[in-house]
Amino acid sequence: MRERIPGADTSGAGFVAAELEGREILATRDGALLTLTLHRPHRLNAVNLPLYERLVAELEGAERDAAVRCAVLTGSGRAFCAGADLKAHAETPMTGERRERYVRTAQRANHLMQTMGTPVVAAVNGHAIGAGLELALSADFAIVAEEAKLRLPEIALGTFLGGGVVYTLAERVGVLKARELIYLGDFFSGAEAARMGVVNRALPAEEVVPAARELATRLARRAPIPLAEAKRLIGPAGNLSREQALARERAALEEIFRTDDWAEGVAAFREGRAPDYRGR
Repeated sequence: MRERIPGADTSGAGFVAAELEGREILATRDGALLTLTLHRPHRLNAVNLPLYERLVAELEGAERDAAVRCAVLTGSGRAFCAGADLKAHAETPMTGERRERYVRTAQRANHLMQTMGTPVVAAVNGHAIGAGLELALSADFAIVAEEAKLRLPEIALGTFLGGGVVYTLAERVGVLKARELIYLGDFFSGAEAARMGVVNRALPAEEVVPAARELATRLARRAPIPLAEAKRLIGPAGNLSREQALARERAALEEIFRTDDWAEGVAAFREGRAPDYRGR
């Protein structure tokens, strides 16, 4: 949800909104890295249906493109994402059909980040509230600005969670702490989030995106097929018996033994050089 943050200018001039219409996500490529930037700075990158639809399209495109080895998700300006654009919801109430489309598209965006084989690093450069924090929790890694304000205010605002936060948060901090953060909806800082294990690291704001890109570069150099298998199993495997988890590991390993990348990894180790993985 979008939350008013002290000192934030959320008015936004009409010409600014018009200029940014249709550009809710900025996508840039740098070799194997894809950077997706939430781009509604006049609303502190608060989410709306067009933003979610564009994010889904970009993530689906990244999953299809074997040349994309890692994605970085960040925000324009000083916020990562201030949640749902409640002002827009109040000005133009959604019909039942559009509301359903909004919810399903939001969940699709989060589910893609959680399940696509391409790893995702969230560079949380500023405040992440409600739906914004849900997006950060859907990434494989999250690096957060130390002073950023984080919050899950949905229950306090009489609405409800989305994007799988009922499990993405509990997987990180356990059920008891997840209840506290979700039921009460209190603010906490990026530094506190790192101490609780909600995110991987908290850094000064100016270091967040460079650190996320450095991590993404390291991930992009890993063998993509085993990395995708690890992403598929870690987390969901917690709901499997030991025997089921071992069986899935065994099936993945046997499949990977038949790939060119496995042979390349062995050859590179033997020859003392960096491997050149091709994803096949």
